[in-house]
Amino acid sequence: MKDILPKEMEIRDYVIGLIKKTYGAFGFSSIETPCVEHIENLSSKQGGENEKLIFKILKRGEKLKLETAQSGDDLVDSGLRYDLTVPLARYYANHSGELNVPFKALQMGNSWRADRPQRGRFRQFMQCDIDILGEPSILAEIELILATSTLLGKLDFNHFTIRINNRKMLKAMAAYCGFEASEYDNVFIILDKMDKIGMDGVEAELLGTGYKKEAVGACLQLFRTVTNDIDGIRYMKETLGSFLEEGTAEDLETIISTVEEVKTADFKTVFDPTLVRGMGYYTGPIFEISMDEFGGSVGGGGRYDQMIGAFTGADTCACGFSIGFERIVMLLMERGFEVPSASGKKAYLIDKKASPELMKRALRQAKEDREAGYCVSISVMKKNKKFQKEQLAKDGYTDVKEFFAD
Repeated sequence: MKDILPKEMEIRDYVIGLIKKTYGAFGFSSIETPCVEHIENLSSKQGGENEKLIFKILKRGEKLKLETAQSGDDLVDSGLRYDLTVPLARYYANHSGELNVPFKALQMGNSWRADRPQRGRFRQFMQCDIDILGEPSILAEIELILATSTLLGKLDFNHFTIRINNRKMLKAMAAYCGFEASEYDNVFIILDKMDKIGMDGVEAELLGTGYKKEAVGACLQLFRTVTNDIDGIRYMKETLGSFLEEGTAEDLETIISTVEEVKTADFKTVFDPTLVRGMGYYTGPIFEISMDEFGGSVGGGGRYDQMIGAFTGADTCACGFSIGFERIVMLLMERGFEVPSASGKKAYLIDKKASPELMKRALRQAKEDREAGYCVSISVMKKNKKFQKEQLAKDGYTDVKEFFAD
């Protein structure tokens, strides 16, 4: 967890404003959920590895019975959310009767994970999610990708890649290769490491875990042969045959071709058969944003048609996309990003010996400039005026006016 200095806060506020404006133009409505959720919601076996990283909250008052607790779980009844998707599912279950269908939600807020901090990863972090609930067609996936890529384009990110796959494709591949259904989840976790440990590393880990050599060999042969384009999707459809649910390959092909045709930002969409996404709740298409300047993912999402049913008893189709807000801000700061200003910034320096009338004159001038759209900061002139002006220049105040005592 970190403190945020004014320069970063200025960028964060600007990005938040741009997010709301851009996603609002796509029809998304802002909502808010509490940062605390019931522990049973957070521990529903749908959050993957993140469920091991929950900041748990002790029961309070008479409910906290230390003397009779059999385990740590007996002492806990809630926790800090580790993402925004689980709270959204609970929110929709509670309020679906008051919401339009499909419902297009924009949610921004902090999440917490007891993770190991590293570059671009913190224990408290801002998340930004857009979700479409109640839309069964791939129009949801297409709109989510277009909205997210449009936002990144407005922040001058170029040449990034959106990788896409489908959980149904992964399961068909695992069945075709000869893995047991009970092995799928762990196999997928290992495959998801492909970009970090390479093909040889994945092979060694799969074999070291004890999976059949024939299944591992068939799986890796698929990855060595398939291409990262529409031809690769067609190859997988032909190879997997009856193992693959009808329409899965065609949906992926349509998503990629449509996004490529109508996109506004400079990026490419590719098929990645090794893409897994760690959350257990994904049921269909999944996607992830990769940027060379970060060296990893800066966003991701996918379809999760069964999560809301865990709260309501009736499945509701849902699809979402989350950008890595903290990583985006970090990259903007590293490239020296300056928040655009319509009129600019002015600084007024008033002589510390100034009369009340001189101070009023400066304040009246500042009022006029602010009404004209300028950002105006007023401060008392310091002895080391040169250093003071240098500090102001670092904060973007390029126009400095001095008010001296008579």
